[in-house]
Amino acid sequence: MFAEKLTLTPGKITEIDYQELQNNNFDDKAISEIVQVISYFNYINRVADGLGLEPEKFIDKKGYKKNLDH
Repeated sequence: MFAEKLTLTPGKITEIDYQELQNNNFDDKAISEIVQVISYFNYINRVADGLGLEPEKFIDKKGYKKNLDH
């Protein structure tokens, strides 16, 4: 839920959202890493979309690497 909220409505993140993460045993360092990873993926996807880039042929529609051994 946090990742979705940060992605779709980042301005609505509140102290309660951080408290929920802390209640699930994430410390400040982990929360920082969570935010950075989510934000990076949002950023890089927007760059790719903005430039009209298509995924590499070895990436499926869900973003996973295809098994090319078949």
